[in-house]
Amino acid sequence: MPETDVETGVISYEWSVELAEEERLDRENVLAMKDSAPEEVTKHLYYTSNQVAQHNSDRDCWVSLLGKVFDITSLIAANEGSLTEPLTAFAGQDLSHWFDASTQDLRTHIDPVTCLEVYYCPHGRFVHVPPPEPTNDFNTRFVEPWWRDPRYCIGYLSSQPRKIRVINTLTKVEHTIEVCGEESIDDIQAKYLAYNKHAESYVWKRLGKIGEPSMVMLDMEATLEANGLPDESSEYGRLGIDEDFYIPSLMIYFKDDLTSA
Repeated sequence: MPETDVETGVISYEWSVELAEEERLDRENVLAMKDSAPEEVTKHLYYTSNQVAQHNSDRDCWVSLLGKVFDITSLIAANEGSLTEPLTAFAGQDLSHWFDASTQDLRTHIDPVTCLEVYYCPHGRFVHVPPPEPTNDFNTRFVEPWWRDPRYCIGYLSSQPRKIRVINTLTKVEHTIEVCGEESIDDIQAKYLAYNKHAESYVWKRLGKIGEPSMVMLDMEATLEANGLPDESSEYGRLGIDEDFYIPSLMIYFKDDLTSA
């Protein structure tokens, strides 16, 4: 037991050393937890809400909040139990309404019983949220809560989702895919690899406008809008025009090079 000076209430030096050693061991345990971080996946800078929604189970759980996308699959696997239930119940969904944008932390409220400010969890307390009252079974062995831990953040939620049509001029095959307006053509090409593993062996072009060549080569480092393909879906939708008429088409031309596969 620690020895305490009755008059000053100061814990003895020996006990302070023991506390420091315990904190050091806890820190080492936290760093060791990196092994339980999400497994490496094919990451993109931006994701659409539809992409996030596809990961909607306890074995494959993504959520978005405050404009970021998190893969918390390994977090749930490492903390099976009641504290993961609120997260799996909302897997694949946006949790921004649980958080305060100004603090980047959970919303709080005044507990009507204790009159103390506590985290507001209407769907139940979840992993890394401290209990509203002192307890000895709360696991504090983490450096940052998962919503602040960069290991779990895999990208940003797009605010400009849009559809494009990719036409393979060699095979005549078309794919209509949803992309992010913030992405470059290079980023879109990386996603298109799911449809054509030789996508990097093609030249990407668009139809020319008045005063331009019939086909215009795309700048792979620029966005669709910067390449002369603004998103006009809202305007055409307001006019009641079917989306087949305004989804922009990108033509890809084979370079006779299969080395990029």
